Amino acid sequence: MPEPIRHYDRLAGKVAIVTGAGAEDDDIGIGRSIALLMAAEGARIVCADLDPARARATAEWVEARGGRAVAAGGDVGDPDVCGKLVDAAIAAFGRLDILVNNVGISGPATLETMTLDQWNRILTTNLTSAMLMSQAAIPHMARNGGGSIVNISSLAGIRAMGAIAYGPSKAAMAQLSREIGVLHGRDGIRVNSVAPGHVMTPHAARYMSEEAREMRRKVSPLGIEGDAWDVAQAVLFLASDAARFVNGVELAVDGGVVGIGPLAGHAFVTGN
Repeated sequence: MPEPIRHYDRLAGKVAIVTGAGAEDDDIGIGRSIALLMAAEGARIVCADLDPARARATAEWVEARGGRAVAAGGDVGDPDVCGKLVDAAIAAFGRLDILVNNVGISGPATLETMTLDQWNRILTTNLTSAMLMSQAAIPHMARNGGGSIVNISSLAGIRAMGAIAYGPSKAAMAQLSREIGVLHGRDGIRVNSVAPGHVMTPHAARYMSEEAREMRRKVSPLGIEGDAWDVAQAVLFLASDAARFVNGVELAVDGGVVGIGPLAGHAFVTGN
């Protein structure tokens, strides 16, 4: 995927934490694309990931392109880790303005086979982590006069896709965004979510057949598939001052799939 080359300085002077910012090797997934695009727009970035080596790799990508970044590792389902990530931003850059909660796991379990441990792990990773990171970040944002939190939800949280824990966790993340946006709007803090759908990333490419990929492309009203940069551009808008009057929304980045019915989708695929 090509990298963004235009620089508008829409985030000049801002400091952002991006969780799930790591990626394998030279992959550009959603977290890494968000970190790179925000840095290209002038933000200083804390690249956070469960795998410290992947976080460092993304920070190195940012700095190699003229940006400023530090890396931090840890499990954001742990409140102590969340506090340390915020502390890392303050120690490195003196402030915190933007938080992007971009972590998510799923699994093949059905309602019949789901164990309580599996359920709790998915909800802790996908939902509780966003609450804990927001809890740690908001006091610092409020002292600066405000900030922006963007939570990465999913089309699976809007339309049922058979993901018994993943879908509910992402639906709850969108509601969490609305609740925090209401509770802390008077602190100048906006909270929104981005719901990617039918987005091709290197990770998805490893597990999706060409036939499934073509089917997914055809069902889109636009007839194309999205990529990680499309998600990053939506996050950039919501994080920037251009969205100063946007609070509590869930923005689907899916080519319009969420808005079509099954008959229309069938017609797109079959041509009938």
